[in-house]
Amino acid sequence: MSENEIRNLLAERTAAMSAKDPARLVAGYAPQAVKFDLAPPLRTTGASAEDLTKWFATFDSPVTYEYTDVEVTESGDLAFTTALAKMSAVPVGMSEPFTLWFRSTLVFRRVEGAWRIVHEHSSTPFHMDGSFRAAIDLRP
Repeated sequence: MSENEIRNLLAERTAAMSAKDPARLVAGYAPQAVKFDLAPPLRTTGASAEDLTKWFATFDSPVTYEYTDVEVTESGDLAFTTALAKMSAVPVGMSEPFTLWFRSTLVFRRVEGAWRIVHEHSSTPFHMDGSFRAAIDLRP
């Protein structure tokens, strides 16, 4: 069943994050995947193990990552998920972890029989009170 395959890919992503394993994480992407990530720039193409290695090095702990409220929609060789994602880790030089909740949409395409991420969109809402501050204190 495709939904189980997609959910298994999400579980693999969370395990790869916790292991700080960029190769495992990149393996889930199609080569030209479009990413609208939390970090600048506004858009990137492809997933880079080198960039992930540098990012993982900014943490003294595993990166815990979980998806909640996951909805999977599938039609033929395309599928997408919407979810809330929670990420937590201890930054280098800090004693306590941060926790960030954000929105996650992933689009998958079946490529040579295997599901691969072709589009990733992660976002945090911002306060619309004129301050434009990211609303990183939200919890579901």
